[in-house]
Parts: sequence; structure tokens; C-alpha cells
Amino acid sequence: MRRQYGLGGAQLAGSSRDLRLDPLSLPARFEARDGRADGGSRQIEINRERVVVRRMVRGMRMTLQLRMPEFLGIARRQTENAEALVLIHHDPSLSVPLFLSDDAEEIERQWSAWSETLALPQVEDEGEAAGTPAPRRRRHNVIRIRRPRFLMRRKAGHPVAETAVYRDEREIIART
Repeated sequence: MRRQYGLGGAQLAGSSRDLRLDPLSLPARFEARDGRADGGSRQIEINRERVVVRRMVRGMRMTLQLRMPEFLGIARRQTENAEALVLIHHDPSLSVPLFLSDDAEEIERQWSAWSETLALPQVEDEGEAAGTPAPRRRRHNVIRIRRPRFLMRRKAGHPVAETAVYRDEREIIART
């Protein structure tokens, strides 16, 4: 049976359309902007253990389930006219907006509340440095594990020419 999420923490205060998720009312489901996705938006479900991102890119549906330890922390980012709290990931396209406000005290309270609720550190946003993806990690080659390295350098052996079999002979031992 699939869990059904309401809008839960996505509270839109007054006539403003600012994103105001409440860390104490998780799980929450909301829609966020995504420049790479078809339609420019993605669906995000967030709870204390994981974040599920659903989006469509070039007609292909994607569902990404990210555990909380995969995120770097909660960061403050300056926007055009307000500040935002963002759940930072190594891949910038997987970062998730949590809260948007122009009140500095409210941002500070929410920053500590989100950090405590998700058990992630409060990090300072480095701006463009945080926007670059992490370098690819070197993969361990599965084939290399199968044979030792020195055997990989050797050529494979060929079977010796078939030995001659003599049938209907009288002597079993050959004399020279």
C-alpha cells in the first residue's frame, strides 16, 4: 500500500507564494522549480530519513530516492529579494529548497530547526563552488578482482597437440 502524503508542511502564508515548509510537520510533499525538467518543475517528498525527487527529463520519468546522509547539510542562500534555506547535495540539480523568507530572524530559527530535525549540519553556502558537481569517483573494476594482475599480463595457454593413440598394437611399452 502506497503512503499518501498531503501537502503537509507546504504552508503558504497570506497572499505571498513563498515556500514555507515546517520541519515539525514531516513528511511533506511539494513542487519545486527545475530548469532541466520537462515543464520546469519537479515533485519532492521529504521526510526525516529520505528525500524522493520525481521529475521528467526529455520524456523519461525519473524517481530518485536520496537518503539524508547523502546530503551535505542545510545552507542559506541569497536570492533576489529574500533568503532561502536549501538542502545541499553534491549534485546541484538534487539540492532541495526548504524555506524562503525576507525575515533574517525567521531564517535563523528555521535554519537551526531544519538542522536539528534532519540531523544535518548548518553549512555556509560557497556560492559557485557549491554549484559544481563533485569529481567522479574511481570505480573498482570487477574483472580485475577475478584474476591476479600478473596473470592478466600473460597470454592464455593453448592446448598441446593431441597425443597419438595407437590401437591394435602388440607392445605396450615402446622401445627405443
